[in-house]
Amino acid sequence: MSLTIRSARPGEAPLVLQFVRELAEYEKLSHEVVATEAMLGAALFAPSPRVFCDFAEWDGAPVGFAVWLFDYSTFSGRFGIYLEDIFVRPAFRSRGIGKALMAHLARQCVVHGAGHLQWSVLDWNTPSIGFYQSLGAVMKDEWTICRLGGGSLMRLAERG
Repeated sequence: MSLTIRSARPGEAPLVLQFVRELAEYEKLSHEVVATEAMLGAALFAPSPRVFCDFAEWDGAPVGFAVWLFDYSTFSGRFGIYLEDIFVRPAFRSRGIGKALMAHLARQCVVHGAGHLQWSVLDWNTPSIGFYQSLGAVMKDEWTICRLGGGSLMRLAERG
């Protein structure tokens, strides 16, 4: 059995969307997925992409993915990587695939001179929380994620 990690290639937007949908189903958030293959393809494979995707393959078959982007910390004065999504198909868990994806992202941080790797996890997802803590991640309980979207975003933009 062999594990490889590789970057998504042009034409693989359908596969990315398939993994997004599987993750959303696991997180009980399928109703929130509005992304299309075209949207993901345009974001991932633009001439200067701002979002990236890596696949974990087990014996040549895609079994996991990570979608990430660069962010910036004014406190540290350094760029970092924000992990938007990570998912390993249930049948392939406990084989080191998630850890390999996280190690791959840590290496990307080193290669790009990034000062941190950061992500969010649902508070009910205790298996993932335990996994992240086993890697040395620190839970930032004092922070609350804020988001404007849809009508609220449009109203603020229009009213100024």
